[in-house]
Amino acid sequence: MNEIFKQRQDELKSSHENLIKKRNIKLFSKNGIYNRFQNPVLTRDHIPLHWRFDFNQESNPYLMERIGFNATFNAGAIKWEDKFILAVRVEGNNRKSIFALAESPNGIDNFRFWDRPVTMPEWNEADGNIYDMRLTRHDDGYIYGVFCAERKDKDAPPADASSAIAAAGLARTKDLINWERLPDLITSSPQQRNVVLFPHFVKDQYAFYTRPQDGFIETGAGGGIGFGLSPNIVNARIENDIIVDPKHYHTIYEVKNGLGPAPLKTDKGWLQLAHGVRNTAAGLRYTLYMFMTDLEEPWKVIYKPGGHFMGPLGHERVGDVSNVLFSNGWILDEDGTVYIYYASSDTRMHVATAHIDRLVDYCVHTPEDKYSPANSVKDINELIDKNKSFM
Repeated sequence: MNEIFKQRQDELKSSHENLIKKRNIKLFSKNGIYNRFQNPVLTRDHIPLHWRFDFNQESNPYLMERIGFNATFNAGAIKWEDKFILAVRVEGNNRKSIFALAESPNGIDNFRFWDRPVTMPEWNEADGNIYDMRLTRHDDGYIYGVFCAERKDKDAPPADASSAIAAAGLARTKDLINWERLPDLITSSPQQRNVVLFPHFVKDQYAFYTRPQDGFIETGAGGGIGFGLSPNIVNARIENDIIVDPKHYHTIYEVKNGLGPAPLKTDKGWLQLAHGVRNTAAGLRYTLYMFMTDLEEPWKVIYKPGGHFMGPLGHERVGDVSNVLFSNGWILDEDGTVYIYYASSDTRMHVATAHIDRLVDYCVHTPEDKYSPANSVKDINELIDKNKSFM
């Protein structure tokens, strides 16, 4: 091994290890609901060097990157053997997304990818792309991954090389290593993205939150977060899904909305995290919002704070698809801490933390959106009047 090759190899390994071990600092919470952290938890630079570089000097004398990666984002999450595990959407320079697992001992830093990416079997027809996997530990003993399986629209005109059909892909595992691919979920909607498996049986059936959509990009007559039941999971089919949370004019979810991760159970109801999309002069803006559903009837909304829960700030606003926050993974730890994993601008992964009691308080006591400026002013004035005796 020549000296220049060795120096470059040592520098690559040293800088990579320093990045992984970099301590993440909790930031002051201005809103009192959650804490952001100083650094992203995963970036493309966290991807293992042996996935990217050929370290054989004879076949790679300049030690160049042979396989390049563009982004790490939209990760499902689960606690596994006392480790915080993220099922990350890893996008290559070739635009293809794969799944890869990264683990951390504390959930906020020191995330390290496993030795190999996930080998996800295909089902029937080859996938054009797969992405945004939600993880659910189900009553039946399996961990399920529900993700978008995208394939080219065969009815698109020859000149259209971007139109696709999005389906809800299903896979299950008991060790996070060996995955069994199941047939895609079938619903009455021609497109399905942002589908989430509920962790428990409902009426002895598998329950799903869905997002009916007429087109690959446009929701059309669809739109809104749906809910439906399937008698089985191996050939999952929802005959009828109802809308749980519809899109609404001039809100943060006026264009479309979709559920994030599987809900968390609390004494007052199921805690739900979702994303909402609205249009702006600069393009679509994605923010996160919360609501709660009934414990016995998890398709019924019982609390819904107005406005967004979290929006992109500062450097989070810049990336491949700017002005976007997206979350499809969170973890409720034994001490009540909720680790909220969110991606910014389709580029990198972050974490925010909050106690479960704070999130419930936020949902129960934050005013609902009453859909008019006059009512917004009324809510503000009520709070001002309430505060006069305390200031």
